[in-house]
Amino acid sequence: MSEPVLTAHEVLKWNESTSEHWRGFLSENPAVLAIGCDIAGTKTVAELMQHIVAVELRYAERIAQVAETSYEQVKCDSVEAIYATHDRALGMMKAALAGETDWERRMEFQTRSYGAMRASMKTIYFHAMLHGIRHYAQLGTLVRQHGYKRAWMGDYLMMGVERV
Repeated sequence: MSEPVLTAHEVLKWNESTSEHWRGFLSENPAVLAIGCDIAGTKTVAELMQHIVAVELRYAERIAQVAETSYEQVKCDSVEAIYATHDRALGMMKAALAGETDWERRMEFQTRSYGAMRASMKTIYFHAMLHGIRHYAQLGTLVRQHGYKRAWMGDYLMMGVERV
């Protein structure tokens, strides 16, 4: 019997679904961006969102083997600016999935928190796609504590169920 497999396309789809829910929520509630936040060393939700999309973009750029965008270049002054970066990153990830990417190829890269590292393109891809999911879950708790209610569940379970 074979084991179940979660594909790169399925993880990308979960990332897109989660991001689209948050894009809509933040567009309807832009004041949330100013809420104080200490997740991942940030001071506001806007900075947390910058962190999420900067990681997506920088790892997508690593896979594409192009120059990395600095954190300072990633705008977080509006929902539109934040998700323009996200859209750019996911476009690059989709191109990598559609192309001839050698997913086992290892590369060295510099991280902000842990210094120099080496990983496969596969590891880099899955980190970029799942990193934001983790922070969005933390953000869900934070906004609830500030009186906001989300109208969706962020669990992967919601990707493949039907209501009966």
